[in-house]
Amino acid sequence: MFAAEIKAEMEETMIKVLLYGCNGKMGRVITELVKNDETMELVAGVDQYTGVPNDYPVFESIEKCDVVADVVIDFSNAQAVDALLDYCKEKRVPVVLCTTGLSDAQLGKVEEIAKEIAVLRSANMSLGINLLLKLLQNAAKVLGPAGYDIELVERHHNQKLDAPSGTAIALADSVNDALQNEYSYVYDRSQVRQKRDAKEIGISAVRGGTIVGQHEVIFAGVDEVIEFKHTAYSRSVFGKGAVEAAKYLAGKPAGMYNMADVIQF
Repeated sequence: MFAAEIKAEMEETMIKVLLYGCNGKMGRVITELVKNDETMELVAGVDQYTGVPNDYPVFESIEKCDVVADVVIDFSNAQAVDALLDYCKEKRVPVVLCTTGLSDAQLGKVEEIAKEIAVLRSANMSLGINLLLKLLQNAAKVLGPAGYDIELVERHHNQKLDAPSGTAIALADSVNDALQNEYSYVYDRSQVRQKRDAKEIGISAVRGGTIVGQHEVIFAGVDEVIEFKHTAYSRSVFGKGAVEAAKYLAGKPAGMYNMADVIQF
């Protein structure tokens, strides 16, 4: 087989990726990751900022994109997600949805669209965080009934818009699910003067500097504290997870998927 034929065959089997939010910080990370992955090809990007040089065509809106892709990776913002979901539904293309801060209405729309296409949504794409979600459930089943107070502190850079983070909510939800969803979430204690309730999870957000992401879950009992902590030192941990998720999702039937499906705990 000639070299040109081999190249053509490889291109046919490569997963074609459309990157939504390609010129943002995470978009640049994923661009480099896909560029160095022999099984994938970035065929197009969408971003309102089109002045960044890329090796693939970039459209200022998803409606203007006319490039066929096998899967979409989304790292945009909540305001841009509705148009993306409409596009993916119309084109029947699977989507790895990484944007956080979605409204209840948007989450409902995601659930509806997942009846027609494959959607993978995760508040955090890292392997470590998704392992932590499982570990927290085991800990909560033991420590919650034993009367331990549960607090969660998340820290991110000063440019992050949503607070608390989607990952913080996912961690709290994981704990609460293990405890039959009997706990309520408290985000701000400054407006009341009262003791904490035994069935609450306190969630605090810190914004400063260039912190990529840090999440700490605290189980505080009498004379004993157990802490679970995850620290991300670069955005590449999220990018790598998103790329692996895209590989997994391409060609999958309609339905809701998450990172647990990708890494198969």
